[in-house]
Amino acid sequence: MIGPIGVFDSGIGGLTVLRALRAALPAEDFIYLGDTARLPYGTKSAESVVRYSLQCAEALIARGIRCLVVACNTASASALGALRLRYTGIPVIGVIEPGAAAAVSASRSRHIAVIGTEGTIGGGAYQTAIHRLNAEVRVTAAACSLFVAMTEEGWIDGPIAEAVARRYLDPIFHGAPGVRYAIPDTLVLGCTHFLVLTGAIRAVLPEHVCIVDSAATVAAAVSRELAAPDHRRGRGGVTWLATDGAARFARVSSTFLGEPLRADEIEIIDL
Repeated sequence: MIGPIGVFDSGIGGLTVLRALRAALPAEDFIYLGDTARLPYGTKSAESVVRYSLQCAEALIARGIRCLVVACNTASASALGALRLRYTGIPVIGVIEPGAAAAVSASRSRHIAVIGTEGTIGGGAYQTAIHRLNAEVRVTAAACSLFVAMTEEGWIDGPIAEAVARRYLDPIFHGAPGVRYAIPDTLVLGCTHFLVLTGAIRAVLPEHVCIVDSAATVAAAVSRELAAPDHRRGRGGVTWLATDGAARFARVSSTFLGEPLRADEIEIIDL
């Protein structure tokens, strides 16, 4: 099937996934849709997230995509089943299943920590996905909602970022001094926003803890899915879509994308 890869997120956090996808698949064309008019998804009801996700997917399907990447943990948690049920003709790949598999593979102590938004953690999607792979794994999950606002303000390193990371993570990773395996040995960053905070998070973690990068695991999953040799390659371009605020999208995106983006490159669409 000929067509670009469609990627959507509630806003700009999914740009970390797009960045990893472009690195893994440099000759592919992409369409990125940020539903900036309705972010964040993490505080919305599951029913609303399903509705929003189906609308985002429909907009991308209408542009001829051949693969749909749900680059949002909350949408993956709430809407992946509904998306796969509706769009049976193309691969639909979320961020939770690849991240859970990577965490189970990485953990030696069988104790994994997951951090994310309120919606992702409260819905239990990572816990379910991890236990589906290994029922004996212990999962400690925590909502770290302030991380989202910090990343969008550009506070991704330095004393403020590390202080907030320590406030969230100390109860998980320093609750049992001197007992190495009483704490998790693996941390899943269960929100795409959190990936740009990896440096601050690493600074407050014990050295032995492995951080699972959900963007890299999704890129690997998409690469495997599209490995068939008869797929036509594109030029490595990106079509940018958003539902509101092109100027802000462009301004904040560089933190997540690693390169500047101009507001006039972004098409505003109505869902």
